[in-house]
Order: sequence, then structure tokens, then C-alpha cells
Amino acid sequence: MKPEGKVAIVTGAASGLGLETARTLARAGARVVALDRDAARLEQLESGIGAQVLTRTVDVADEASVEAAIEAAVRAFGAVHIAVNCAGVVDAAKTVSRGTPFPLATWNKVISINLTGTFNVIRLAALRMSTNEPDPETGERGVIVNTASCAASQGQVGQAAYSASKAGVIGLTLPAARDLAPLAIRVVSIAPGVFATPMIAGMPANVQASLFERTLLYPARPGDASEFGALVRHIVENPYLNATTIDLDGGARMPAR
Repeated sequence: MKPEGKVAIVTGAASGLGLETARTLARAGARVVALDRDAARLEQLESGIGAQVLTRTVDVADEASVEAAIEAAVRAFGAVHIAVNCAGVVDAAKTVSRGTPFPLATWNKVISINLTGTFNVIRLAALRMSTNEPDPETGERGVIVNTASCAASQGQVGQAAYSASKAGVIGLTLPAARDLAPLAIRVVSIAPGVFATPMIAGMPANVQASLFERTLLYPARPGDASEFGALVRHIVENPYLNATTIDLDGGARMPAR
């Protein structure tokens, strides 16, 4: 599916991988519906891209919030063809630390945003995509791209909730693709490694340096968000990619801490 002239929803679009994905798809000619909880940063994105972007403040785990955003997309642009799930949080805690168990509220927050939020967008976007006319070149009605993580199988200390949520994203990819195949909708996930995003930038410098030294293979640098955006575009454009998770990590392997 060529992005040009298509309508793409991107969650987590105010920063990091979601921001660059929104920009990449807009440069490819898509009309972008950028969703995030950060209204101020969304305004900056809108001013940077222009009339081909619509922004909405959205809680991805809330059914009504996502439904309203999708309806706004259809009112503004007429359809939804592409959905990219980049919204996520990395709140960490040890299972037991200093006599205190992992806070259940933290667990619920991470699972709610990273896993439930991803599936919420998948199901509601797919419903709308199912009404599309098939693409004249490929026959597709829609493409959904999710963000997993190398932490799904290489979780570090304190990442029980985050790793579980991302493993869940990988786990739902195949059954969702099977469910949606009769509707000509593809589902693919990306499992990024260490990327230069605000999540990484928020770590202390010594923690970043240690992480890079012990984790990265080649290239010996964090991934750039533009590389993630480029893979999203390729997935959208390559009709034979479906029901799989693609590692985008430069061969990195995560240490325990």
C-alpha cells in the first residue's frame, strides 16, 4: 500500500518513534492523524507538518477516547488505511525491593497503555478499515503496525511489567493477523532495541554509557528514530509482510541490568 493519499493514525506521535513515524508518513504523502496525551507537543507537530495532519489528545486504553479520534479522522480525511501503535511507557520497579512488592498500580498502568492500548487501537482501527474499498494495486484494506521491544524476550531488572506488555504485543500479532486476513488487513510488529528517544535521554549519562557499551553490537550506537520510521514505511509499502515481528536492534543483546 502506497502511503500517498492514504490516512494514517499514529499513536504516541508527540515524541520519539511516534513523532518520526508521523513525519515519515507525512513526507510520503499520507494524511496523518497524530494521537498522544501531550497536547502541547502535538501542537508543535501540527505546526511543523501543516494541513495534512490532524492532532487529538487521546488515552489509547480508553475505548471512547480512541473511538472519538477515529471518527474525527474519518470526518476530516474520509477513511483510515494505516494505524501505527507507538504509545508506550517504561515505568520500572523490581518484583520485590527493600521489603516492598512491585506496585500493582504501576503494573496496571504499563499493561493498560502498552498492551491494552495497542489492542484497543487495533480493534477499532480495523473495524473502520474493514469498510474501505480494496487498494486497486494490492487489494489491501488496511495495514496495522505495532511497537513491541527487544525487552519482550530480554527484559532487564525492573522490567517485569514492561517486558510482559511487549511480549503481549508480539503474542497478539499472529492471531490478530489471522483474524483480519479475510478483511485484507495486515498486522506486523516491530521490536526495536536501544533507540535515541526521550525514554533513553531521561536516563543518567552514566547509565546510558553503560547500556550502550554492554548492549550494542553493530552499529555501535543507538538506533535513530528515522530508521524506525523508514521500517514502518517499508512495512506499509510491502504487501507480503504480515503476521510477524521484525527485530530492529542492530544485533543488540540486553544485559540483566
